[in-house]
This record gives sequence, structure tokens and C-alpha cells, in this order.
Amino acid sequence: MTVSAILFKSGTLYTPEFAGVGDILAVGDRIVAMGADLAWPSWADGPVIDARGLFIFPGFIDGHVHIAGGGGEGGPQYRTPELTLSQLTQAGITTVVGLLGTDGTTRSVQGLLAKARALTIEGINAWIFTGAYQVPTRTITDSARNDLILIDRVIGVGEIAVSDHRGSHPSDRELAQLAGEARVGGLLGGKAGVLHCHIGDGPRRLQPLRAVIESADVPMETIVPTHVNRHRELLDDAVAWGRQGGLLDITTGIMPEPDDPTAVGPVAAAQLVRDAGVLWSHVTFSSDAGGSAPLFNDRGQLIKMGVGSPLTLWQAVRGLHQDLGWEWSEALGPVTRHAASMLRLPDVGFLGPGARADWVMTDGTRILSVVAGGRLMVHEGRPVRRGTFETRDELS
Repeated sequence: MTVSAILFKSGTLYTPEFAGVGDILAVGDRIVAMGADLAWPSWADGPVIDARGLFIFPGFIDGHVHIAGGGGEGGPQYRTPELTLSQLTQAGITTVVGLLGTDGTTRSVQGLLAKARALTIEGINAWIFTGAYQVPTRTITDSARNDLILIDRVIGVGEIAVSDHRGSHPSDRELAQLAGEARVGGLLGGKAGVLHCHIGDGPRRLQPLRAVIESADVPMETIVPTHVNRHRELLDDAVAWGRQGGLLDITTGIMPEPDDPTAVGPVAAAQLVRDAGVLWSHVTFSSDAGGSAPLFNDRGQLIKMGVGSPLTLWQAVRGLHQDLGWEWSEALGPVTRHAASMLRLPDVGFLGPGARADWVMTDGTRILSVVAGGRLMVHEGRPVRRGTFETRDELS
């Protein structure tokens, strides 16, 4: 009887730290060995892939994805579709955290959980945040805390809208209570227990989060603000939060455009944050893929709608290396070790024996091959494994 295995030969390995040229071997869903001239076990069978002249990175972690669709601002015709397995894997994403957003009525946490379980069966590592924009927020059980304790795939609460006209405008006390629910649920469930907060255009910016920290005994790392590069004033406020020790999540799908010139792209935002003295290990990237990207005028009227793409995650990492000249080990941090630490996922975000067998092979420009859970998902830039009902393989 043979065991399923996969071997990549002679690639330039980043764990995400530089580890030289070598081979990487997975048996089942685990990495079992890394090194030079690895021998193929006689009891194993699977593909052997030549990685000479190419880079091998840990699989990417995307901590903010609307896997079951999102949107709806502007009417039901703007509800975005579910993401497919190959849309994620072609972007190098092997661990994903799904969430709801504005619409907690026609979308449900139950449906989100089902989608995460489907993606897990199909081969990637999928988790969810319980909740939606509103407070009191949407849950499966009677509370966010109980969801964290009792439901396997729930690792945090979010995305809760703060400083946004689409939110329910929770009081500082209500937000503090929800942060406490996330904290205690995480402790009792052995989960990250983070409160993942969508930060909008409102003038209070991160002040509601500061009020929670000042008034409640909640550790600062419980709260993770995202979309902090929405505009420069918000990013400056986020820098102040980060310099106090807070965590920051930069949205790679946010880019300056002619009708939204105030947005700060992820590469520029990362440079500004690090140069300002924020601990680089406290910074993560996420794509907001599958979510609607509405643009409102100053009267709150919808004037444009887009959809987030998972490919922006890789584009941001590549941009740090190509545009800023950062070493790959630094550029990979926000989608590997930093994200794994923030989400308390101990077996992903790095390459090494015992880790989940998730990796990405690239020439530095294009994603060529992706392995998730020891299975080849993408090869030569094309999906070799698709979701159950996929009919197309292009990225959105």
C-alpha cells in the first residue's frame, strides 16, 4: 500500500526566512522533510516537480475574504457571488478566513460556515468570523462567545463596522462588551478570539477602539482594525494605534483611483507604517476578496461598485519586493507568519517539518504552482483541482 506524497526539487526556499536551495517533501497533509537531495520514500507515490530557478514560499493566509459573497449596497443586484476554490488557489491562498459584511439579513453566519466547510473538504484551510456589521451582531448560537467555544471553524468575531454610515453605530460600551465576548470565547475555545473591525470613513476613525482599550480590561491585541489604508488621515490614525502596540490589517484591494484619489495602496501603506515605527510583525495583509467595493459621494449615495479580487494579496507582496526592494522574507511576513500569529494558527504560515503542507511556487512574478494540504492545486499557472461546481477557472 502506498501513501500519497508530493516532492518539489531544487527550489529556492523561504520559510518565510531564506533557507537556501533544496527540496521539500510532503506526505499526506504534512511537510515531513526539507533539504538537499531528498530521497523518495519507497512506500510513497505522487508527483515530483522540478523547481530549479524558482522560489517556494509558504502558502498565503488571507484573513478577510467574503467567501460566501457579500455586498448588496445599491440593491440585491449588487450581491456578489461566492468565491470558488480555484479563484483562491490561483492567488496562492491556502488558508482563508471568511466573514460577512453589510448584509447580515440575506447572508447568514450559518451559510458562511457551510461554505468554509465546503472549501475545507475541497482542500484548503478555511475558517470564519462570526458576526456582521451590526451590533448586536449575527451569530449561530445565542452569542458570539458561544460560537467561538462550540463551533469548530469559528476563530473570531467580525467584521464589525466602526466609524461607518453602514454600521449600527454601537456605543463604546456595546463595543467593549463584544470585545469581551471575543476575548473570553477565544480563551475558552482555544481560539484567537479577535474582534475584527471594519473601519469606515467616519470622522471618529479609530477612537471607538481606543475607548474600548481605555475603559475595559481587554488586551490591545484582541482588536484588529482593517481597511486602515482607506485614506491617508485614517492611516495616520492607524499608525498611532500601531505605535501603541496595536495590530493593523492593510487591505490589498484598496488602491488610489481617479474617483478615489485619497486611498493609499498597500505597498505605500506598508512602507509608511513600517517607517513610522510600527512593529512589522503587527502588520497583516488581507484582500477583502469577494466583497463589494462601493464608492459613495459626500451625501452617502452610491456612485460606483466593484468586487474585491484575491489576486491583490500576491500583487501587494510582489510589490514590496519589486517596487521597494524588500527581501522576500520581509515581504512575505504579512501573509504568512504575521497572519498566523494574529489568528493563532500554529501549523500554517511557515515551511518546516510538521507544518501543514501548503506552499506556493513562483518565478517572482507569476504564481506557477500551489500545494494545499499536500495536494497539488495549481500547476503551470492553471488549476488542476477545482471546486465541486466550478465551470470556469479564471480569476475575478
